[in-house]
Amino acid sequence: MNRKPVLVVLAAGMGSRYGGLKQMDPMDEQGHAIMDFSIYDAVRAGFEKVIFIIKKENLALFRECIGDRVSAKIQVEYVFQEMLLPDGFTVPEGRVKPFGTGHAVLSCADVVDGPFMVINADDFYGQHAYQMLYDFLTTHTDDDKYHFAMAGYHVENTLAESGYVSRGICTLKKGQEAGYLADVVERTHIEKSGDAAAYTEDEGKTWTPIPRGTLVSMNCWGFSAGLMPELKRLFVEFLKENLEKNPLKCEFYLPFAVNSLLQEGKADVQVLPTTDRWYGVTYREDKESVMAAIAKMKAEGIYPDMA
Repeated sequence: MNRKPVLVVLAAGMGSRYGGLKQMDPMDEQGHAIMDFSIYDAVRAGFEKVIFIIKKENLALFRECIGDRVSAKIQVEYVFQEMLLPDGFTVPEGRVKPFGTGHAVLSCADVVDGPFMVINADDFYGQHAYQMLYDFLTTHTDDDKYHFAMAGYHVENTLAESGYVSRGICTLKKGQEAGYLADVVERTHIEKSGDAAAYTEDEGKTWTPIPRGTLVSMNCWGFSAGLMPELKRLFVEFLKENLEKNPLKCEFYLPFAVNSLLQEGKADVQVLPTTDRWYGVTYREDKESVMAAIAKMKAEGIYPDMA
């Protein structure tokens, strides 16, 4: 493979439920944010370049708090997620919400020309995911299909300490294609339920249990460059179907695009399971537990150079 994989970080969200730019919030006594640990793990896995997708108005603050610091370890590039739509579409009046993770990845279509890994800026994935996806991206190339990969997390390892989360619930193929993704469905309201989880689609009137061990997508993906033209096509189809029906809130989720390519037979997705625990700061109440987990990992020597 000629091009080394790059890391793409989705950092344009303002953290509405959290109440601010949670991507910048220090998670240890030295002032490191979650992204510092993500970059540390990525560099250790072999990545040499990161592309941060941010809002243009946050550039100076982001560079000061994150970019300038990590640039000593990895090449840094910035791309802006802006309220731009394809020809023939207009941003609805009053719309301020970005158009989702699929649209965010499209923002870097002009600067990504090889394999890439995608992560959320405010999610702590653990070192295993970076190594698995880097190894996949450096050993697989497209042929008659696009070959993608996804880090699969056990749902019980991905829940917030308080409030609800959004996850892509995965169904895996069986038989000769065991270990490959059959379907991923975005559930936007998942909460703890005993020692497992449950989701609701009617504001809590009814709940559907999610068994322990169910693999979920955490937007931790490995893609070939072939994804980009497909995203452009699928985004247009999404807008045709959804923009008029839900002009202020419809979102083009990355798992939606992946699932569409699976159903069309254009791609396969190898699911790389990890037992690592996800940590995130979806809500301000989550910060204390995340800081405690990071402190424990540092004490165990997992991040020996982060002092």
